[in-house]
Amino acid sequence: MVSNLEPNPASNPRVWIAVLRQSHDRLLSLVGPLSPEQISGPSYCKDWSIAQVLSHLGSGAEIGMMMLPSALGQSEPVDRAEFQPIWDRWNAMSPDDQAAAGLMADAQHIQMLDQLSDEDLASVSYPFLGMTLDAVGLVRLRLGEHALHTWDVAVMLDPAAEVAPDAANLLIDNVAAFLAPRLGKPADPPFRARITTTEPARDYLLSASESVSMVDWPGTDQVGQAGADGTAIAEVTMPAEALLRLSYGRLDADHTPASVNAGPADLDRLRAIFPGF
Repeated sequence: MVSNLEPNPASNPRVWIAVLRQSHDRLLSLVGPLSPEQISGPSYCKDWSIAQVLSHLGSGAEIGMMMLPSALGQSEPVDRAEFQPIWDRWNAMSPDDQAAAGLMADAQHIQMLDQLSDEDLASVSYPFLGMTLDAVGLVRLRLGEHALHTWDVAVMLDPAAEVAPDAANLLIDNVAAFLAPRLGKPADPPFRARITTTEPARDYLLSASESVSMVDWPGTDQVGQAGADGTAIAEVTMPAEALLRLSYGRLDADHTPASVNAGPADLDRLRAIFPGF
């Protein structure tokens, strides 16, 4: 019997690499027309110019290329002490050089990923924060950083800019599984919210007290009433793209879509839980 079920695209590392390349192309199209003054001007990322955002992506690409042989089991792990000279070199570049070199290194990193064979991709194993990442996990880390920093540039040119839909569609499930418990800050008093998203549709329960967790909505509590621990459950609806930006501290009042449906106080609590970095 032949199954009618299609493989999950999110489990295919080549899908992730393709979306990463599209994110690079978007970034290139944004930066290409900018003047030197704009390159040196502010990005959304606090205290970083657009050139510094590109420098960060460029140095990250260089480090990613350095670490890839280890992830493939072809060399010993890279000592983190080797990263600082790379950052120092990038920080010493002029803004124009940071922009040009950043885009070039980014393209080289993606080309290196693109050229990996199926066997290479299947062999990827990389320890990170107590986890072991496969090829999808490794590219997911880069795409999350890349897509949000691309937004940091895009929003300076268009205040209504959004994270690219193809990237948001892949990254949304990373919010609950990885970002919320690592980027979320303790909340006092405790806060709970049912967060439903559109494009794509998701339904979560966010709980924040001494720690932060986000799980699939269990359907056991009534919104607006107290849960088992006495904490009322707020109701929030937003596009998945907005939830992704929220988790990275990029959903301030000036950049919150009109389609976000939540009480102002609840949004303020969410922004405090996810202040960004």
